Amino acid sequence: MSEPRFNPAVEYALLAMLATLWGASYTFIKLGIATIPPVTLIAARTLIAGLLLLAILRMRGIRLPRDGATWKRFLFQACLNSVVPFTLIAWAEYSVDAGLAAILNSTTPIFAFLLTVAITRHEPTTARKLFGVLAGMAGICLIVGLQALNGLGRELVSQLAIIAATISYAGAAIFGRNFKGLDPLVPAAGSMLCGTALLIPAGIVIDQPWTLAPSTSSILALLGLSVFSTALAFAIYFRLIHTLGSVGTTAQAYLRVPIGVGIGVLFLGESLGSTAWIGLVCVFIGVVAMTMPAKPKPVAVPAD
Repeated sequence: MSEPRFNPAVEYALLAMLATLWGASYTFIKLGIATIPPVTLIAARTLIAGLLLLAILRMRGIRLPRDGATWKRFLFQACLNSVVPFTLIAWAEYSVDAGLAAILNSTTPIFAFLLTVAITRHEPTTARKLFGVLAGMAGICLIVGLQALNGLGRELVSQLAIIAATISYAGAAIFGRNFKGLDPLVPAAGSMLCGTALLIPAGIVIDQPWTLAPSTSSILALLGLSVFSTALAFAIYFRLIHTLGSVGTTAQAYLRVPIGVGIGVLFLGESLGSTAWIGLVCVFIGVVAMTMPAKPKPVAVPAD
């Protein structure tokens, strides 16, 4: 399969959609764990998303790879991008507010940039990208304000779990580049099915799900989490890794907070302070700096 062509309008729209879908996941998780324990919730999330993606692949006539090497990569991607971070965040949200979880998780681009600089060096870590990382983080601080971090440190272990999940997401964005040449739905489905294979046995042993009585709101939250924040989101995610790069794709973490603020302004009548507007500008500048493709170097034409 050929690589997706870069169209700025399309890719930035998809980046904003991904930020919205994953931004909503914190609220879905908070509602879900009210009556569904974390491991079972995440096992069901990956199962529903994996089966939905598999059904879409079948309808499109695309088969999953059969070689063991690719499935080992799917398994490793599942651990980095779903099994470990999904479970850590779901457990942490027993004591951490969904908003604070989103703020802590918005540091993913920082860790992706640092991992790229220090270890993988798989794509150029330019001064422009560093500026984007710093501008985006400054924007988040201006938007949320110090009062939004009032709970920071009270539940230190839970908050450290979210930071660990954030580092795992950063590693997943980098490792996800190993699936070049595959339709974006293929690694999305393969990694979800691998995650399901790991999580279902754990959920059976830990939670004994047949004894649970989930509420209607938790079931609806699980469906929203599975269909929109997982199946659809991961299909977009694997495309963006190839078009925007791993560091660029993690820029959606910065967009989650202003999108959440924007929803509050539009639908809840909330207002933004002057510093929040400045923060929105900083986030926009940071995202553009992190995702803008480098200009191709001019090719020297030999003189006749």
